[in-house]
Amino acid sequence: MNTRGPSRERSVGFGIESTAHTLGMALVSAQGEILINLKDVYAAPAGKGIHPREAAQHHCEGMPKMLRKIINGSAFSLDEVAFIAFSAGPGLGPVLRTGATFARALALWLDIPLVPVHHAIAHIELASLLTGAVDPLVLLVSGGHTSIAAFGDGFWRVYGETEDITLGNLLDVFAREAGLSFPGGAVIEALAEKGRRYLDLPYVVKGNDVSYSGLLTAALKKIHAGNRIEDVCFSLQEVAFSMLTEAMERALAHTEKTEVLLTGGVAANKRLQTMIQSISQEHDARFYAVPKEYSGDCGAQIAWTGMLAYERGVSIDVERSFVKPKWRLDRVRIPWR
Repeated sequence: MNTRGPSRERSVGFGIESTAHTLGMALVSAQGEILINLKDVYAAPAGKGIHPREAAQHHCEGMPKMLRKIINGSAFSLDEVAFIAFSAGPGLGPVLRTGATFARALALWLDIPLVPVHHAIAHIELASLLTGAVDPLVLLVSGGHTSIAAFGDGFWRVYGETEDITLGNLLDVFAREAGLSFPGGAVIEALAEKGRRYLDLPYVVKGNDVSYSGLLTAALKKIHAGNRIEDVCFSLQEVAFSMLTEAMERALAHTEKTEVLLTGGVAANKRLQTMIQSISQEHDARFYAVPKEYSGDCGAQIAWTGMLAYERGVSIDVERSFVKPKWRLDRVRIPWR
């Protein structure tokens, strides 16, 4: 990492999100104003999950069009851009490399710094900006992440996580195998609201970690056994969310944080919000949930976190800007908190 000081002549940050199915580009100000936030989502074929190479091709074709839209339809000039931030990981390798290549080219063309951003930290930092949370216990739940984390001594410390698949992956795979639409979270939530009967499903919490692979298998068996899809969705949500709520309450009691922040794509689920808010109130902690518009992957997350890093002098040489598909949240030193 390089540590040159930020330019005073340029005041806008440019972020590129490219970790999975979402291509995003955004401009943010140093004051945290989201100036532009564009996205285009790769739609996987019916009944199939994300194919990394096909998603990468989708993003490759979409990036020039999105940049052109920013240049032609924006009140901001690229001369105002101070740096290019890109999602360096974790994520799908081919998709990460596509975004990084475009970011490198743009940074070289504009002759400005290149800033690598950890995708999970970007979820946390944008949610903190938008909600006003200062020092929260964080529950990050999405297709790529299921982690309970709190900040301490320069790093985000993990107090619980998934041992196999993530919560978002659980919902998406279940939806796909059950013949529902993708992504699966919203359709499962809607069906769960119509559920009338609780079905027994595996509840697996190990220490403060959760395991979802057995729950997925059992829920699919309930479908094949002829149970109503609404009842299976209701039961799946209740069990999956209760496991995380138990782990969160334990972490909250241990850390004694006075704020709880729910972020990531699955944070938009109202039932999960209700459960996490309940344990927050029991421990006298303020509850915050990221606004739905910014719960999923987007360029604004990368641009804002890039701004925080850039203002602390963080950048990287193009020759060393490798992506990290398995980059852990708790391996990134945070100089701005």
